[in-house]
Amino acid sequence: MSTTSTAPLAARGRAGRRERGAGIAADVLVVLGAAALIWLTIRVGQGMGAPMDLAHSTARVDTDPSNLPYYALRSLLRMFLALAASLVFTFAYAVLAARSRRARAVLLPLLDVLQSVPILGFLSVTVTLFIALFPGSTLGLECAAIFAIFTSQAWNMTFAFYQSLISQPRDLGEAAQDLGLSRWQCFWRLDVPSGMIPLVWNAMMSFGGGWFFLTASEAVSVAGREYALPGIGAYVASASADGDLGRVGWAILAMIVVIVGVNLLFWSPLTAWAERFRLEDSATGREPRSTVLTLLRRSHIGAAAGRVLAPVVTVGDRVFGTLGGRTGTGTVGTPARRRLGDLLFAAVVLAVLGYGLYRCGEVIARDAGLGEVGHVLLLGLATMARVAVVMLVATVVWVPIGVIIGLNPALSRALQPLIQVCASFPANFLFPLVTAVFVAGNIPLDVGGVVLMALGTQWYILFNVIAAASAIPGDLLEAAADMRLPRLMTWRHVLLPGVFAGYVTGGITAAGGAWNASIVAEVVSYDGQEYHAYGLGDYIARATAATGVEHTAHLLLGIVVMCLFVVGTNAALWRRLYRLAERRYSL
Repeated sequence: MSTTSTAPLAARGRAGRRERGAGIAADVLVVLGAAALIWLTIRVGQGMGAPMDLAHSTARVDTDPSNLPYYALRSLLRMFLALAASLVFTFAYAVLAARSRRARAVLLPLLDVLQSVPILGFLSVTVTLFIALFPGSTLGLECAAIFAIFTSQAWNMTFAFYQSLISQPRDLGEAAQDLGLSRWQCFWRLDVPSGMIPLVWNAMMSFGGGWFFLTASEAVSVAGREYALPGIGAYVASASADGDLGRVGWAILAMIVVIVGVNLLFWSPLTAWAERFRLEDSATGREPRSTVLTLLRRSHIGAAAGRVLAPVVTVGDRVFGTLGGRTGTGTVGTPARRRLGDLLFAAVVLAVLGYGLYRCGEVIARDAGLGEVGHVLLLGLATMARVAVVMLVATVVWVPIGVIIGLNPALSRALQPLIQVCASFPANFLFPLVTAVFVAGNIPLDVGGVVLMALGTQWYILFNVIAAASAIPGDLLEAAADMRLPRLMTWRHVLLPGVFAGYVTGGITAAGGAWNASIVAEVVSYDGQEYHAYGLGDYIARATAATGVEHTAHLLLGIVVMCLFVVGTNAALWRRLYRLAERRYSL
């Protein structure tokens, strides 16, 4: 009798000891990992402020493969600093655009313009500015490189978070008002959780986009001056210029190791953790798994840190909640006063815009000539044709594949690491190999440029469609299954409408990314020779490297024309699709 009654107690005791042992092991691993991360950050960060003789700098770095680990860590630190800045920008910009009608009228077109400005356009201004702020130090170039990577990450994240805000279920906003939540509380308890899944997936995609432009941000030629920073992007640029495919291969191998490590230690646990914010009533069984997240959940370090930081969080919540006011409050005013305010606001915006366009036109007409405008417009049409081909092929190929992956938990778990590696891998690292194939096959870059552009931008559509498909409520899928809808009707009435908003977000960022990628896809340097394609990207790249008065005018003209093409396309196509997604395909 006693033996039978004590057996379950002994089993529970053994299970408790195993659980405590696993918790202690998890604590040790977490502490060691955190200590190693802090040490590496300090060790690598020390080189960011080292003295530098800018007068004798070159756009080359030592291509000895033994330098690759240090270069990779320097590049990785820049990437995460840019990601942190992009996250802050996303929260501020997207919330203001979604919650303020007047701000939205300016911020959305401005975001289109910012997305369309090529990264070399930002670098041509920021390199000189940051060098002046930090003379004689590498920190100026570091800030310019981080800012350039930021411009390749922030716009996609902002579009995704904005889309999640405007498609947010209305009953949740009404519940926040009924509960009397402050704007700060509504932001952290409603806006961020409801947009967490698309934000995480698009942040992961933006991180991959940052890798794509790493070469342009670490090794850049501006107004005849060449600058380089220790990093894996500058390493590939130097090895590619030498035509050394062996060392390019070493860089590719190092890049694969870095991407797999970052996905394993950061993105996989983050995507698995984000599943807790899914909006649905029933379980889907599609939650991804992460060994690292399981380890962190078993550890007591996070709970201990939470208890230590809890008073600080509480005080901050009260302070910002008081400053932000209550949800749904604010001065409404009479219709006449609102119309007058709208007119004054529009007048100020148009005045600033008109003055800026006048100054741009004055510089272009004086230093480049009005005859150059027609030539650049033709170049823009050539690049636009390549962008259209890339978007059409990417849509036909990746939308159905993204839906299938997003809905199949086993397939998603199996393919997610591979997709993350493919999407995060900087496609321009493969440009020397692809260019070698083009040269051997006598394929002109006018045609091959389409392939080079697609390598870096197609993943925006795939990632957004996967995220949208995985966020389709299980209730809808179960209802479709219970009604025994034919496969074609399920795709037409459930799946495609369910991923439409995600596709629009991916499409607008992929199109903008393709325009930006044209700068590195329409001019390629390999084995001491440069290959050019007829297009606007090649024109901007040439203008960036040029010197003299015409440098500024031609660069400005190229940037303005690219902005006009991107903003015009967004206004004519993508904004209408955004409104359609908000009106018909939001829950």
